[in-house]
Amino acid sequence: MISVQNLWQKFHLGKDEVVAVSQVSFDVFAGEFVSLTGSSGSGKSTLLHLIGGLCRPTRGEVIVNGQLLNRMSENQLAVFRRQHLGFIFQTFNLLPSLTALENVTMPLVFAEIAPAERRRRAIKILQLVGLAHRLEHKPSELSGGQQQRVSIARALVNNPVLVLADEPTGNLDSRTGDEIMGILTDINRREGCTILLVTHDAEAARSGHRIIGLRDGKIETIETIAGFEEVTT
Repeated sequence: MISVQNLWQKFHLGKDEVVAVSQVSFDVFAGEFVSLTGSSGSGKSTLLHLIGGLCRPTRGEVIVNGQLLNRMSENQLAVFRRQHLGFIFQTFNLLPSLTALENVTMPLVFAEIAPAERRRRAIKILQLVGLAHRLEHKPSELSGGQQQRVSIARALVNNPVLVLADEPTGNLDSRTGDEIMGILTDINRREGCTILLVTHDAEAARSGHRIIGLRDGKIETIETIAGFEEVTT
Protein backbone atom coordinates (compact mmCIF):
# COMPACT_ATOMS: atom_id res chain seq x y z
CA MET A 1 0.00 0.00 0.00
CA ILE A 2 2.83 2.41 0.90
CA SER A 3 6.46 2.31 -0.19
CA VAL A 4 8.77 5.05 1.04
CA GLN A 5 12.28 5.01 -0.39
CA ASN A 6 15.20 7.15 0.87
CA LEU A 7 12.91 10.04 1.73
CA TRP A 8 14.28 13.46 2.68
CA GLN A 9 12.50 16.68 3.52
CA LYS A 10 14.40 19.89 4.17
CA PHE A 11 13.10 23.36 5.04
CA HIS A 12 14.82 26.72 5.16
CA LEU A 13 14.21 29.02 8.11
CA GLY A 14 16.06 32.18 7.24
CA LYS A 15 19.65 31.15 6.66
CA ASP A 16 19.23 27.87 8.53
CA GLU A 17 18.41 24.53 6.90
CA VAL A 18 16.17 22.20 8.89
CA VAL A 19 16.12 18.49 8.03
CA ALA A 20 12.66 17.24 9.02
CA VAL A 21 12.93 13.79 7.42
CA SER A 22 16.22 12.06 6.64
CA GLN A 23 16.93 8.79 4.77
CA VAL A 24 13.56 7.22 5.67
CA SER A 25 12.59 3.95 3.97
CA PHE A 26 9.80 1.53 4.87
CA ASP A 27 6.77 -0.30 3.46
CA VAL A 28 3.21 -0.63 4.72
CA PHE A 29 1.08 -3.56 3.57
CA ALA A 30 -2.56 -3.39 2.51
CA GLY A 31 -4.79 -3.87 5.54
CA GLU A 32 -2.04 -3.03 8.01
CA PHE A 33 -2.33 -0.59 10.92
CA VAL A 34 1.00 1.17 11.50
CA SER A 35 1.78 3.82 14.11
CA LEU A 36 4.42 6.54 13.73
CA THR A 37 5.72 7.72 17.08
CA GLY A 38 8.33 10.12 18.37
CA SER A 39 8.77 13.30 20.33
CA SER A 40 7.74 16.71 19.04
CA GLY A 41 9.98 17.62 16.10
CA SER A 42 10.84 14.01 15.27
CA GLY A 43 9.37 14.34 11.77
CA LYS A 44 6.34 12.09 12.14
CA SER A 45 3.70 14.61 10.98
CA THR A 46 5.91 15.79 8.12
CA LEU A 47 6.30 12.18 7.02
CA LEU A 48 2.53 11.67 7.14
CA HIS A 49 2.00 14.79 5.00
CA LEU A 50 4.53 13.52 2.45
CA ILE A 51 2.74 10.18 2.22
CA GLY A 52 -0.58 12.00 1.84
CA GLY A 53 0.73 14.12 -1.02
CA LEU A 54 0.20 17.31 0.99
CA CYS A 55 3.82 18.34 0.41
CA ARG A 56 6.61 17.19 -1.88
CA PRO A 57 9.85 15.57 -0.71
CA THR A 58 13.24 17.16 -1.24
CA ARG A 59 14.54 13.76 -2.31
CA GLY A 60 13.32 10.16 -2.49
CA GLU A 61 10.12 8.45 -3.57
CA VAL A 62 6.64 7.98 -2.14
CA ILE A 63 4.49 5.26 -3.73
CA VAL A 64 0.90 4.89 -2.51
CA ASN A 65 -1.49 2.28 -3.92
CA GLY A 66 0.86 1.74 -6.85
CA GLN A 67 1.14 5.44 -7.75
CA LEU A 68 4.36 7.44 -7.60
CA LEU A 69 3.27 10.69 -5.99
CA ASN A 70 6.44 12.58 -6.94
CA ARG A 71 5.48 12.58 -10.61
CA MET A 72 1.93 13.87 -10.13
CA SER A 73 0.84 17.44 -10.77
CA GLU A 74 -1.01 19.34 -8.04
CA ASN A 75 -4.33 18.63 -9.78
CA GLN A 76 -3.51 14.93 -10.09
CA LEU A 77 -2.57 14.81 -6.41
CA ALA A 78 -5.87 16.47 -5.45
CA VAL A 79 -7.84 13.89 -7.45
CA PHE A 80 -5.75 11.04 -6.01
CA ARG A 81 -6.33 12.18 -2.44
CA ARG A 82 -10.06 12.56 -3.03
CA GLN A 83 -10.40 9.11 -4.60
CA HIS A 84 -8.05 7.03 -2.48
CA LEU A 85 -7.17 8.69 0.85
CA GLY A 86 -8.97 9.70 4.02
CA PHE A 87 -7.52 12.24 6.48
CA ILE A 88 -8.22 12.57 10.21
CA PHE A 89 -6.70 15.52 12.08
CA GLN A 90 -6.31 16.48 15.73
CA THR A 91 -8.37 19.66 15.27
CA PHE A 92 -11.38 17.94 13.59
CA ASN A 93 -11.60 20.63 10.83
CA LEU A 94 -15.39 20.51 10.64
CA LEU A 95 -17.36 23.32 9.00
CA PRO A 96 -19.21 24.99 11.91
CA SER A 97 -22.26 26.05 9.88
CA LEU A 98 -22.97 22.52 8.63
CA THR A 99 -24.60 19.58 10.41
CA ALA A 100 -22.79 16.31 11.02
CA LEU A 101 -24.53 14.83 8.01
CA GLU A 102 -23.61 17.78 5.79
CA ASN A 103 -19.97 17.72 6.93
CA VAL A 104 -19.67 14.05 6.06
CA THR A 105 -21.25 14.49 2.62
CA MET A 106 -18.77 17.24 1.59
CA PRO A 107 -16.18 14.87 0.02
CA LEU A 108 -19.00 13.28 -1.99
CA VAL A 109 -20.07 16.69 -3.29
CA PHE A 110 -16.58 17.23 -4.72
CA ALA A 111 -16.69 13.71 -6.16
CA GLU A 112 -19.94 14.67 -7.92
CA ILE A 113 -21.98 11.89 -6.31
CA ALA A 114 -25.76 12.27 -6.68
CA PRO A 115 -27.50 13.85 -3.63
CA ALA A 116 -29.53 10.77 -2.70
CA GLU A 117 -26.45 8.55 -2.80
CA ARG A 118 -24.45 11.11 -0.80
CA ARG A 119 -27.06 11.05 1.94
CA ARG A 120 -27.26 7.24 1.97
CA ARG A 121 -23.49 6.83 2.28
CA ALA A 122 -23.13 9.54 4.93
CA ILE A 123 -25.90 8.11 7.10
CA LYS A 124 -24.41 4.62 6.83
CA ILE A 125 -20.95 5.73 7.91
CA LEU A 126 -22.28 7.93 10.73
CA GLN A 127 -24.18 4.91 12.01
CA LEU A 128 -20.92 2.94 11.87
CA VAL A 129 -19.23 5.45 14.21
CA GLY A 130 -22.23 5.56 16.56
CA LEU A 131 -23.75 8.91 15.58
CA ALA A 132 -27.06 7.89 14.02
CA HIS A 133 -28.79 10.09 16.64
CA ARG A 134 -26.70 13.18 15.87
CA LEU A 135 -27.13 13.58 12.11
CA GLU A 136 -28.65 17.07 12.25
CA HIS A 137 -26.43 18.47 15.02
CA LYS A 138 -23.80 21.10 14.25
CA PRO A 139 -20.24 20.85 15.65
CA SER A 140 -21.01 23.32 18.45
CA GLU A 141 -23.74 20.95 19.62
CA LEU A 142 -21.39 17.96 19.77
CA SER A 143 -18.77 16.91 22.31
CA GLY A 144 -15.11 16.69 21.28
CA GLY A 145 -15.36 12.93 20.93
CA GLN A 146 -18.49 13.22 18.79
CA GLN A 147 -16.81 15.81 16.57
CA GLN A 148 -13.89 13.46 16.06
CA ARG A 149 -16.32 10.67 15.16
CA VAL A 150 -17.78 12.98 12.50
CA SER A 151 -14.30 13.63 11.13
CA ILE A 152 -13.64 9.88 11.03
CA ALA A 153 -16.92 9.35 9.16
CA ARG A 154 -15.94 12.09 6.70
CA ALA A 155 -12.57 10.40 6.13
CA LEU A 156 -14.25 7.06 5.42
CA VAL A 157 -17.25 8.11 3.34
CA ASN A 158 -15.36 7.78 0.03
CA ASN A 159 -14.23 4.22 0.87
CA PRO A 160 -10.52 5.13 0.94
CA VAL A 161 -7.84 2.47 0.63
CA LEU A 162 -5.67 4.37 3.14
CA VAL A 163 -6.55 6.50 6.17
CA LEU A 164 -3.93 8.93 7.49
CA ALA A 165 -4.61 9.98 11.09
CA ASP A 166 -2.54 12.78 12.65
CA GLU A 167 -2.86 12.77 16.46
CA PRO A 168 -6.62 11.97 16.32
CA THR A 169 -6.85 11.70 20.12
CA GLY A 170 -4.63 14.69 20.93
CA ASN A 171 -7.51 17.01 21.93
CA LEU A 172 -9.52 14.38 23.79
CA ASP A 173 -9.58 13.05 27.34
CA SER A 174 -8.22 9.55 27.88
CA ARG A 175 -11.60 7.79 27.96
CA THR A 176 -12.81 9.46 24.75
CA GLY A 177 -9.42 8.87 23.16
CA ASP A 178 -9.73 5.16 23.92
CA GLU A 179 -13.15 5.16 22.26
CA ILE A 180 -11.74 6.79 19.11
CA MET A 181 -8.88 4.30 18.95
CA GLY A 182 -11.43 1.50 19.35
CA ILE A 183 -13.32 2.82 16.32
CA LEU A 184 -10.15 2.97 14.21
CA THR A 185 -9.10 -0.52 15.26
CA ASP A 186 -12.56 -1.88 14.48
CA ILE A 187 -12.60 -0.23 11.05
CA ASN A 188 -9.18 -1.68 10.28
CA ARG A 189 -10.26 -5.18 11.26
CA ARG A 190 -13.78 -5.18 9.79
CA GLU A 191 -13.27 -3.10 6.65
CA GLY A 192 -9.65 -4.00 5.90
CA CYS A 193 -8.77 -0.31 5.61
CA THR A 194 -5.05 0.47 5.86
CA ILE A 195 -4.31 2.98 8.62
CA LEU A 196 -1.20 5.08 9.24
CA LEU A 197 -1.42 6.77 12.63
CA VAL A 198 0.76 9.56 14.03
CA THR A 199 0.65 9.64 17.81
CA HIS A 200 2.73 10.52 20.86
CA ASP A 201 0.50 8.26 22.98
CA ALA A 202 2.34 4.97 23.61
CA GLU A 203 -0.88 3.11 24.43
CA ALA A 204 -2.64 4.32 21.29
CA ALA A 205 0.37 3.33 19.18
CA ARG A 206 0.02 -0.27 20.35
CA SER A 207 -3.44 -0.51 18.76
CA GLY A 208 -1.81 -1.38 15.44
CA HIS A 209 0.40 -4.08 13.97
CA ARG A 210 3.69 -2.18 13.96
CA ILE A 211 5.22 0.88 15.61
CA ILE A 212 7.81 2.92 13.72
CA GLY A 213 9.72 5.17 16.10
CA LEU A 214 11.25 8.36 14.72
CA ARG A 215 13.98 10.52 16.18
CA ASP A 216 15.44 13.63 14.54
CA GLY A 217 13.79 12.75 11.24
CA LYS A 218 15.18 9.22 11.07
CA ILE A 219 13.74 5.80 11.87
CA GLU A 220 15.11 4.77 15.25
CA THR A 221 13.08 1.63 16.01
CA ILE A 222 10.52 -0.69 14.40
CA GLU A 223 8.46 -2.84 16.76
CA THR A 224 6.13 -5.61 15.63
CA ILE A 225 2.89 -6.09 17.57
CA ALA A 226 0.88 -9.35 17.62
CA GLY A 227 -1.16 -9.77 14.44
CA PHE A 228 1.33 -8.31 11.97
CA GLU A 229 2.09 -11.69 10.43
CA GLU A 230 -1.61 -12.24 9.74
CA VAL A 231 -1.76 -9.06 7.65
CA THR A 232 1.29 -9.73 5.51
CA THR A 233 0.60 -13.44 4.93
